[in-house]
Amino acid sequence: MKPLHHSNLQVTKRRFTLAKSRFTLPIWSLLFCTAACVPKAERDVVVYSALDEQFATPIFAAYERSVDHETGIVGKFDVESTKTVGLVNQILAEQNAPVCDVFWNNEIMHTVRLQKLGLLKPRTWAVAPGWPSDMIASDGTWCGFAARARVLLINTDMIPSKDDYPTSVADLIDPKWKHNCAMARPLFGTTATHFAVLRVRDGHDETLEFLKQIHDSAVVLSGNKQVALAVSSGEVAWGLTDTDDAIIEKDQLRKVAIVFPDQQPDQPGTLRIPNTLAILKDAPHPVAAESLADYLVSAQTEDRLAMGDSSQLPISRDSEYRPRVMPKEPVRWMKVDFEAAAEGWTEWAEEVMAVFPD
Repeated sequence: MKPLHHSNLQVTKRRFTLAKSRFTLPIWSLLFCTAACVPKAERDVVVYSALDEQFATPIFAAYERSVDHETGIVGKFDVESTKTVGLVNQILAEQNAPVCDVFWNNEIMHTVRLQKLGLLKPRTWAVAPGWPSDMIASDGTWCGFAARARVLLINTDMIPSKDDYPTSVADLIDPKWKHNCAMARPLFGTTATHFAVLRVRDGHDETLEFLKQIHDSAVVLSGNKQVALAVSSGEVAWGLTDTDDAIIEKDQLRKVAIVFPDQQPDQPGTLRIPNTLAILKDAPHPVAAESLADYLVSAQTEDRLAMGDSSQLPISRDSEYRPRVMPKEPVRWMKVDFEAAAEGWTEWAEEVMAVFPD
């Protein structure tokens, strides 16, 4: 795999330590250092996290409080908008001398690409019974948890009746919504993953034709957040986005509604795209990495993320918190083969770019 283009990479490293004293609170220190200064002690673990620092650091701190020995996490966070690309490029650059122990990705496709390169460690994940098979790698190299769903966000001023709401991703090409619906450019993030999944499900040529029709019908914006903002401001009547961007608009009391699409028996169901965890094959601190990885895929961690601003969706049946973004009625989830979706990624991306050149 060639490294992905990523300019002006900026990274912060934050180390967390918990002293063994009932009188001492966790000490938080911000470190700006090179790979050479990464701690070598087995109790330390290095995490490359594409999850925003503000959401990840409280979870790291909770983990430290949960262990009965002095421990430390070095968290590396890319502050650029293309954070996953930067961290994956870093892992690729370091593959002959890994620094990272645990890779926490806020999506899945680039994790699968690292799997296919043989850079991740097969393992048995300590997950609850009934964990969906499409949320764990076939070889155990990654585990999906705390998902976001691909949903339709509706401006309820522009579409006041629920009977008129769009209900399917296919409605992006319905002539009645021409230039009045929106989607993110499908070259990055969850939108790129979405159409890679559809390519496997519906066929290569069919999905490429679908994208061409979307290009001619929908308003194409730079990202999912921009889609959510366009809907809430009334620039378009509705758009395809993620639950984390949709719930922000709803929490701010915008006149919007969230629809989980494709719920009819003859439709594929709603796509959910998980966070993923993986341990590097040659992780410098394997014992500490195993311990942290099991903690992070726990129902406790998923509940924390579900309660947060992004209202992420637990995978575990042991989860006790229902995210506020979820509807009252049960949701049918799309069955997905993420590993197949990652096949031929570079060639597929070039074809999609030809449809959406700018």
